[in-house]
Amino acid sequence: MAVIKRALISVSDKSGILELATALTKLNVEILSTGGTAKLFRENNIPVIEVSDYTGFPEMLDGRVKTLHPKVHGGLLGRRDLPEHVAAMQAQNISNIDLLVVNLYPFEATVCKPNCTLEDAIENIDIGGPAMVRSAAKNWNDVAVLTDAAQYSAVTAELQANKGEVSKATRFKLSVAAFNRIAQYDAAISNYLSAIDFDATEQAGKPVANQFPEQMNSSFVKMQDLRYGENAHQQAAFYRDLYPAPGSLATAQQLQGKELSYNNIADADAAWEAVKSFTGNACVIVKHANPCGVALGVTPLEAYSKAFKTDPTSAFGGIIAFNCTLDGAGAEAVSKQFVEVLIAPDYTPEALAIFSAKANVRVLKIALPTGGATAWEQGRNAVDSKRVGSGILLQTADNHDIQMADLKIVTKLKPTPQQMQDLLFAWNVAKYVKSNAIVFCGNGMTLGVGAGQMSRVDSTKIAAIKAQNAGLSLQGSVVASDAFFPFRDGVDVLADNGACCVIHPGGSMRDEEVIAAADERGLAMVVTGIRHFRH
Repeated sequence: MAVIKRALISVSDKSGILELATALTKLNVEILSTGGTAKLFRENNIPVIEVSDYTGFPEMLDGRVKTLHPKVHGGLLGRRDLPEHVAAMQAQNISNIDLLVVNLYPFEATVCKPNCTLEDAIENIDIGGPAMVRSAAKNWNDVAVLTDAAQYSAVTAELQANKGEVSKATRFKLSVAAFNRIAQYDAAISNYLSAIDFDATEQAGKPVANQFPEQMNSSFVKMQDLRYGENAHQQAAFYRDLYPAPGSLATAQQLQGKELSYNNIADADAAWEAVKSFTGNACVIVKHANPCGVALGVTPLEAYSKAFKTDPTSAFGGIIAFNCTLDGAGAEAVSKQFVEVLIAPDYTPEALAIFSAKANVRVLKIALPTGGATAWEQGRNAVDSKRVGSGILLQTADNHDIQMADLKIVTKLKPTPQQMQDLLFAWNVAKYVKSNAIVFCGNGMTLGVGAGQMSRVDSTKIAAIKAQNAGLSLQGSVVASDAFFPFRDGVDVLADNGACCVIHPGGSMRDEEVIAAADERGLAMVVTGIRHFRH
C-alpha cells in the first residue's frame, strides 16, 4: 500500500474536483495546484499551495510553462525504494508527490468545433499535463495518477477505507488508464495535424483537411470478450470507437437475452445499417450478413409479415431489425419464430412483456438521436476499413443515397410511378446485399434475394428459386442489380421470371446490347450511374 501525503492537481475539466480535494484535505493530504485550479480551491476554502510557489519558478509564456520543473517531475519519478534516488531528492530539496490528478487541454473537443482555427488547435495541445501523467504512470509503484473524473469516487472510497492508502493493484490499473489516455490524446493530435493540407489551409485562412491523412491512429475501447469468433476455435472480443456515433450499433443497450456472439454482432450491424436507411416503418431480416427479407408497412406488424414472407426458411434463427418502435402486435408475430437478435429504437411495454417469456432472445435497443432523417446519418460510419496482410484498406463509406432526379430511363417503356418507388426500394436493399446482388421486389417488399455469387446470372436464378420456394410470384416484379449487366443473358433471365422493370448502374461496354434486350423483352430499364459492390 502507498500512503498519499501530497497530491498535485491540475485539471482543465473541473467536474468533481472540489469533492475530491475536500476528501483529500480531510485525509491530511497536502495539495499543490496550478493557477486556475488553485484559484477554484481558494474560493472554496480548500488549502492549496500554488505550484509556482512550490517550485520557486513562475508560470510563464501564457501558461505554456507551469509544471515543467525538476521539483515536479523529480517528485513524481523518484523511486522511494532506491537510496540513491532518495538521497538525490533530499540534496535538491525535492519532496515526494504521491498522487497526480490531471486532465488535459480539450484538444479533441476544440478541433470538433466548426470554427476551430489551426492556431486554436495548436494552443489546445497540452505539454505539461501529458509529461506529468507519463512521469506518474511510469512510477506507478509509488504514485497514483488520475486522468478521468470517473475515477475519483472509487479512489476516494479506497483512500477513506484504507487510511489514505492506495493498493498496488489500483495504482497499476490507474497507470494503464493513464498511458491509454495519453495514447488517445497523441493519436488525436497526430490524426488532426496529419490530415491538414498546409498550403490549402494557408490560402483558405482556415483548416483544410485531406480525406486520408499520411498516418492514421485508431483508438478502440473493449466492450466485452466474446465466447469465440466466427468459429469455435477462434478467440474474439468486441471493441467500440473511443467516441461512438449516436444511433450506431456500439451504443446499443441489451435489454435481455444471452450474451452476444461474434456472428450476432456482425449480423446485427448488417441488419441495423440496412433498416435505418429506410423512411417509414421498415423491417429487415438478416441471415449470414445478407438481408433475406426486407419490407415496408403501415405498422411494424405489416412490415415484419411482408419481410418474413420473402424467405421463411432463411429467416429461422436470423437477426430482425425495425426502424420504428416495436409494439405488442408486431412482437407477438416475431415471437412465434426463432430469432437470435431483435433490434429496434424502442419497444412498448407490451412488446417487452412478450419477449420476457423468451429469456434467450437478445433484445437490443438503439436510441436514435433527434433530428429526423439527418439523425440516421449520425450513426453512419464515415470510413470503412478492411484488414489485409500487414495492412488496412480504407475507403469512404458507401453512404450515397440515390434520388429520383439521379435516375435515367433508357428504354422505350417507362416505369409507372408505383414501379419507380419499388425500384428505389429494391435499389436500397441491393446496397446491403453481398455482391453479386440481385433483388426482386414488389409492393414495398422483397420477393427474392440472390447474393454473393460469382455470376450475376446465378444470383438471378437463386433469387427466382427462393421466390418460388416461398410461394411468391415474380410476375410484374421489379429488380435491382448492384452492378451493370455485362451481357444480355441476365436481362433474359429476369424477363423469363416475370420481371417488368430493372434498375442497375449501367456503364458496361455492352450497354446498348443490354438496353436493346430490355426493349425486346418488354422491360423498363433505369440506370443510376452508381455501383454498390459489397464484399
